[in-house]
Amino acid sequence: MSVVADILRTYRAPREVQARRGSGRPREDRALVTLMVACALIFVAQWPRLSREAALDPSIALDARLAGALFAWLMIVPLVFYGLAWGLSVVLRAFGQEIDGYRCRMALFWAFLASTPVWLLSGLLAGFAPGPAFGVTSAAALALVVVFTVAGISVRTTQQESTP
Repeated sequence: MSVVADILRTYRAPREVQARRGSGRPREDRALVTLMVACALIFVAQWPRLSREAALDPSIALDARLAGALFAWLMIVPLVFYGLAWGLSVVLRAFGQEIDGYRCRMALFWAFLASTPVWLLSGLLAGFAPGPAFGVTSAAALALVVVFTVAGISVRTTQQESTP
């Protein structure tokens, strides 16, 4: 199934999508690509806000703002998410949950990618109509990340080992 179809399906059946996407052997390249695509889409979501800020305060040019956001979203945020996934797996193991690091990473990274439509809407609102609607959509996007992550972590997947 395509990624876009999986994202849409995640809003209806997040556990089912996570179970299917997490089946098979662990592939760290898939986890990294999932996270990087989510970060790239959220970087794009920042463009309207950055353009508005550059128009209101021309002391920092738009290209400088975009460069800073690009660095943050494609270099810093992935490291933060890997740290969050590691911390989450440590906490879950401390509470007796049997979860491996890969499954925890994929649950968090897929939740982040699946919530990007709401992040894109939030970015549009930040640029074109800042106000209470922006706060509501940002909170909804964060809540979706949490809900989808919990749904992904609660799935029991069957890991198929491949023979080298």
